[in-house]
Amino acid sequence: MAPKGATLTKSDIEKINDEAKKQGAKGVASILIEESGEYNSMIVKFLGEDLVKRLAEKLGAGKGDAMFFCADKEKTAARVMGQVRLALGNKLDLIDRTKMAYCWIVDFPMFEYNEELKKIDFGHNPFSMPQGGMDALLNKDPLDILAYQYDIVLNGIELSSGAVRNNVPEIMYKAFEIAGYGPETVDVKFGHMIAAFKFGAPPHCGFAPGIERYVMLLRDEPSIREITAFPKNGRAEEPMVGSPSEVSQTQLDELCLKINSPVDKE
Repeated sequence: MAPKGATLTKSDIEKINDEAKKQGAKGVASILIEESGEYNSMIVKFLGEDLVKRLAEKLGAGKGDAMFFCADKEKTAARVMGQVRLALGNKLDLIDRTKMAYCWIVDFPMFEYNEELKKIDFGHNPFSMPQGGMDALLNKDPLDILAYQYDIVLNGIELSSGAVRNNVPEIMYKAFEIAGYGPETVDVKFGHMIAAFKFGAPPHCGFAPGIERYVMLLRDEPSIREITAFPKNGRAEEPMVGSPSEVSQTQLDELCLKINSPVDKE
């Protein structure tokens, strides 16, 4: 629901639709509520005025407001409407730039279904402890298992993320097995961690704070490059020291490296 959204022009709504399509949706539907109380949208005749009225009551939308909808898979719809919400907030000047709204994000899913690979995969951090431990891995639907992961968010920007480490080898093996990785693969890729845990590593957790992001928000600066001490440009170059620089053939030979890319002849 967008307060004052009925003031949006047809061009404004088309731009919001374009933004939704960039995020992977086919588009978004909108209903503008005129000052007269009339519902201005072609989809009203399909939904029925009674349903639209109940939707408006549920969303707290009144005269002069607008409602936006997206019908898609949950993950796509959430991503799309998140961006639509930001676009509407900026366009309608609904964002209070003086407010510092903190939020803890918890209860991340341990696993998710990978549509591309058609299999269960890790949702985010494969090394975090599943809530419920081994019992959850053995007895629950993988898609219902939550992880001890957490984020701190300020004004919609992630400031810090972390987790409780999975420090029990048996639980780690089982978690990777659910995601399709056998013990041999785990030993090859993460054998050093398994070995450390077998010596009795205690339960531990932590997170990595994004100090530069915090300063960026405190200064209401839209670009983190203005906060970073030595920012890289759009080509990932660091102008102050001129890195990355060219390496000599001798250096490549010492490391047994070969560059196999087109040479810029200009």
